[in-house]
Amino acid sequence: MSERAAPFYCPYCGDEDLFPHETGHGAWECRACNRAFQLKYLGLLSRGVRSDSAGSAGGDEI
Repeated sequence: MSERAAPFYCPYCGDEDLFPHETGHGAWECRACNRAFQLKYLGLLSRGVRSDSAGSAGGDEI
């Protein structure tokens, strides 16, 4: 598997000046707004992914 994914911008100020934070996995710090935040993958949803390509998007019904 690949390395951990990095956020592209700060969720608070939108700046791209991000660095890994010392508290551990998934923690990032924004040096532009001086905030630290943590990202965490929760898992897949049990309902799965819905697709409108199955004909339920306003097509003719028989």
